[in-house]
Amino acid sequence: MSTPPPISPATLIFDGDCGFCTTAVLWLQRTLPRVPATAPFQRTDLARFGLDEEQARSMVWFVTGERRYGGASGIAAMLRGQPNPGLRLLGWLGTVPPWSWAAEAGYRLVARYRYRLPGGTPACRMPSAA
Repeated sequence: MSTPPPISPATLIFDGDCGFCTTAVLWLQRTLPRVPATAPFQRTDLARFGLDEEQARSMVWFVTGERRYGGASGIAAMLRGQPNPGLRLLGWLGTVPPWSWAAEAGYRLVARYRYRLPGGTPACRMPSAA
């Protein structure tokens, strides 16, 4: 069995003004065996990662080298780099329909209501679509 690639050159970019997002990132740091660098988008040179502010506001991003994964795909990519086979399996399932569809729907639901989740505040509310 091959060892998964290291995650250290990767970065997880999140909304640092959102209490729920910050709580979730802190939980990941305590829970996952391999944690990428984490960066709130508000204090990050987004252009360096090939992102703009609108993209960064809309979802979490997992960036490794030239590859960018947003939302549920970003979480799945991060899980695929874990040493635990169960976490890697979850990451791979997150890329295969119908599980990828469920992951994306779940991600959108959490993102939409993150201000109501633990650690969330009214400031966490996603902007309404125009």
